[in-house]
Amino acid sequence: MKAVIFDMDGLMIDSERVTFESYQEVMAPMGYTMDETFYKTLLGKPVPNIKKCFYDQYGQDFPFDEVLKKTHETINNRFEKKGVPLKPGLIELLEYLKAHHYSTIVATSSDRQRVDHIFDLAHLHRYFDDSICGDEVTHGKPDPEIFLKACEKLHVAPIDAFVLEDSEAGLQAAHSGHIHVICVPDMKYPEEKYASMATAIVPSLKEVIEVLEK
Repeated sequence: MKAVIFDMDGLMIDSERVTFESYQEVMAPMGYTMDETFYKTLLGKPVPNIKKCFYDQYGQDFPFDEVLKKTHETINNRFEKKGVPLKPGLIELLEYLKAHHYSTIVATSSDRQRVDHIFDLAHLHRYFDDSICGDEVTHGKPDPEIFLKACEKLHVAPIDAFVLEDSEAGLQAAHSGHIHVICVPDMKYPEEKYASMATAIVPSLKEVIEVLEK
């Protein structure tokens, strides 16, 4: 294996719970409520797909763009005040990959502006060779485009890469692109249909090194 492709939210940063709570905080004054079951249906999806989920759930008059903007502002304020919450084992894994000469790239459904801001706050740029974001591809996860383009950017064949993902949409995208994928579940353990797509499922990033060394 020559390269490791990282998802970001829920995989590298402990952001899904923060995002869920931020949606609730923003939506409550508008008269809307969000439960965890609905939020879990959004995990790993690009913004256009998330928008459709909101319209299906709350109706076509739901102020999605306003809610998304305010939610991201709430998350950013929390990160700037309290720091970006990194997942346990992330830095240890990144140091290992760097020492063993793996190429590394982030492939996330989040847009470029948000990714760069989070990476600046968390000082993560130095660990990665490149990145590709949701607003830089035509088809979002579960389509494999973002992972295949990540391989192209690193000049590696899909068979020579590993994807690290937490979401079902990400598992499906990697599997469809014929790329090995390690699942590190976050808020939702994948259903069997998606779990079967993973090369391995581990409880945290700390165990990823063991999988890579097998």
